[in-house]
Formats: sequence, structure tokens, C-alpha cells
Amino acid sequence: MMHRYPRIRPVGVPPVDGTCDEELLAREVVRLAFYLPYDHPDIAPGVSLALDSYLQAVGEGSATLHESFVDDDEGAPLSPERWKAVRQRLRPERHWRFAEDYSESYANRVEKRRYETQLFLDGGSTRNGYSFRYRSRIPWREPASNKVSLLTATVPTEYLVAHGPARVAGLARTMASQLRFATGHAGLALQLYWPLRSTNDSLRAAAFRYPGIDLRPAWLWEEDVGLHVDGVHWLNFFAPPVLETLGGAQGLRERLRSESTRVETLAEDRVLVALGEWPESGDLAQGLTLPAYRELAHVLGPRLEPLERSSPNTWMAAGNSFMGFTEDEALRWWRRFLD
Repeated sequence: MMHRYPRIRPVGVPPVDGTCDEELLAREVVRLAFYLPYDHPDIAPGVSLALDSYLQAVGEGSATLHESFVDDDEGAPLSPERWKAVRQRLRPERHWRFAEDYSESYANRVEKRRYETQLFLDGGSTRNGYSFRYRSRIPWREPASNKVSLLTATVPTEYLVAHGPARVAGLARTMASQLRFATGHAGLALQLYWPLRSTNDSLRAAAFRYPGIDLRPAWLWEEDVGLHVDGVHWLNFFAPPVLETLGGAQGLRERLRSESTRVETLAEDRVLVALGEWPESGDLAQGLTLPAYRELAHVLGPRLEPLERSSPNTWMAAGNSFMGFTEDEALRWWRRFLD
């Protein structure tokens, strides 16, 4: 089956000083994301296994991942020595278990950057659509309820079309089985490499035309998600404590009636809600409003990440800081499956 997706890959001059060359500003991808309400020592082995699973699925080398950033360094190619540094950061051992025990200088550094450990692996300047990112929360003895660690991975839509949805779904399931997540997803998303100008009318039109393509930059605003759900996607993973608030697998089956929706019970009291065989972009210009996505959005209801006009994070969480949205546009996009 050849499944066509809109090609959203604007090229232009990045909105930064000191450059005049045109670059790829964004591209559509399939994104996997898992929100983990645990500290690095508790989840590091699973994250390492998830990285192994991703590499096994997409392969290693210059065609996929070949650049890395570890914590707040300036980045380097993925040489054998660099891979050793990546694997070292994925070990659970630390000098200090909790942030309250940090030295003063290290505590200031960690609080300023908002995470304890960060790994960012991607295709470098080729911007080929492959990436693996992990960020662990600061390990306070009494963590705030909205603070979670985050793992995301992406593959280009060409990978989905070439290998089929079963392979991508299989990768998502495998990674999910290795991670202590509360929620997770896999689906179409727009990967932004630079903030976009508000005058880019064609891209802004595409952002609203295809409701199945997520615009939210999950990588940047995980602290505003916590145990809420970050939207509706092709594959939607739920585990305790979020799953209980949705009525468990049985409650979801009773409320989700769309013919294309499948509620699958996974190991360890986890549930996968799949909205069709393939991820769908939808197309409002052709009346493709994605009714199964809308149904799940209404079932999730109050568990969706709250984005109210009064919230200071509304613009950021809805992608405004990168898409150039006004506040009204950000809210309208976020509520695209609810209104």
C-alpha cells in the first residue's frame, strides 16, 4: 500500500544573525514520545535498551544518526569514542542520587538548564528525519507532580512508507515495553529546525489544514505535561496512574466506538489505543476531519494537557514560540479535535 503524506519541508533563511544561506526549516516525520515520571537512575537501563531497539530498526551510520550532543556540550560526530560517552551517560550510577545533595556549582548548572541528563542524537546538517532524544528530570527527593523525564525518537515519513506501519508500530511497542512511562504516543509531527516567521503564510495554512500532524514541540515543554496527555495521535499509550483515570482498558473500549479504533491491552496493566492501520494527516480542505481522533480527544477530556487563555505557557506548549502563532491561533490549533 502506498500511503501518501503531505510534504511539508519549507526552505529558507533561518531567522538568526550571521547567516544568509537557505536551509531546511522543518519537515514532517513520525515521532515516538514517552513521558516517564521517574528519575534517571530508575529508568536509565530501559532508555539504553530503547536506544538499542531504535538503532536495530533504523540502522547505524551516516544515513541515520551521525551527530550527538551530551548534556550541554557543543556536539560532536558519533565516533566510537563519542558512543562510549553516550553509553556512559546512560548508566544509572551518579555521584549524587538527589539534587539536594549536589555541590553548589553543579546545582546551579543543573537548575539553569532544567534537566539532569540530556542526550540528543540526529542526522546533523543533513536533517534526514532521524533523531533520538532523552532528557531526565532533576531528581528532587519530593518531585513536583508535573515533572517527568522524556524520551522521543523520529523517523522520516519515507521510512514509514517504505517499511509499512506494522514496522513502525512494532518499534513503538518494543520501546514502550522497555520504558516506565505514564503516557506515550507515535504519530505524524512537524519537526522544526528553526523558529518560523509569522509571515510564512503557506506553512501556517498547512499547519491548520492537516490536523493529524502534531505541531507541539514535545522535546521542549515536557515539564508542562506531567501526568496529563499531550494530545491525540495515531498510537496512544497509557499506563498507571493515568490509565486508571480513563477507566482502564474496559472503560476505553466502552467509550471508543469508531470502527478504525483498536484498544489493545499490553503487559503490566498498559493499554495501546491505535487509531487506524496507518497514521493519518487528515485534510480539512477535503473534508477529512479524522473522526476517530476527535472521538478519543473527547474521551480524554480533562486528562488532556490544560491549555487555557490564562495560562502563561499556552503559547509555548502549543508551538507558538516556533510557529509564530498568535494566542488565539495557538488555542484554536490545540482544540482542533474538541470544537
